[in-house]
Amino acid sequence: MKASVSDVALTLGRWLLASLFFAGFLQKLIDPSAAQALLASWYLPGALVWPAMVFNGVAAFMLVTGIWVAQVSFALALYCMFTSIFHLIPSDPWQMSIFVKNWAIAGGLLALAGHAWERRRC
Repeated sequence: MKASVSDVALTLGRWLLASLFFAGFLQKLIDPSAAQALLASWYLPGALVWPAMVFNGVAAFMLVTGIWVAQVSFALALYCMFTSIFHLIPSDPWQMSIFVKNWAIAGGLLALAGHAWERRRC
């Protein structure tokens, strides 16, 4: 069976998106203090870093392996939209760029989810 350009692009896209969440998994695993400080600044318990870490790792694995792509992509899009709130600091251009990137990544994940759902209907 010959892979189409579309199939290669979708696989590469899934892997690239997964790499972002795998990096988040590793960052939280190796040094959770930055994420815990961010949570604390919003009066949230630092222990929330652990379920976020697990979610990042499991979701990255599922994107790479192609398991439940539509559902995982949709959940990751919601995660990006929600976590963007932590970076909504208009006085800080760096944080604002992260805020915008989170929404752009959410858009890509929603496109991936929509494509995966459409493929299942066929």
